[in-house]
Amino acid sequence: MTIILKNKHSLKVDEFEFKCCVGKNGISKEKIEGDNKTPEGIFKLEKLYYRSDRLNKPFTKLKTVKINKSMGWCNDIKDNINYNKLVNTKEKRKYEKLYRKDFKYDLMIPIKYNWERKKLGKGSCIFLHLTKNYKPTAGCIALCKKDFLIMLKIINTKTKIKIF
Repeated sequence: MTIILKNKHSLKVDEFEFKCCVGKNGISKEKIEGDNKTPEGIFKLEKLYYRSDRLNKPFTKLKTVKINKSMGWCNDIKDNINYNKLVNTKEKRKYEKLYRKDFKYDLMIPIKYNWERKKLGKGSCIFLHLTKNYKPTAGCIALCKKDFLIMLKIINTKTKIKIF
């Protein structure tokens, strides 16, 4: 199965079409760290990360990981080993905190952009995550919680996302 980003405001998952939002500066083939753009291409999905202190484990065929206070996602363009990976926030490096005060990462799936043959500075922390207001993101794709939960029931470990 492939999730398709039909346009900046519409995500197609099987027969469902969900309202969504993307990066503030649109979609780009030339993604650069901090440019507020969503990368164009076809990508695999990672595991589902969720806040177990705020919601029960959702039904999904994806592997799941409970988010804890010491989890971050490395966006440090000087860290060749950990760039665009899950990291411990107690170690000294730049990262995106996963255990947030707001709700955005209560449910979150990393998109495997710049993943296997990663290039420093080409973008990190590209996630499917939650939104309440559909305001543009820093490069991620965001859905409301109700739609995210429906999507989780449909997708599986072989699902890809096509962004164009």
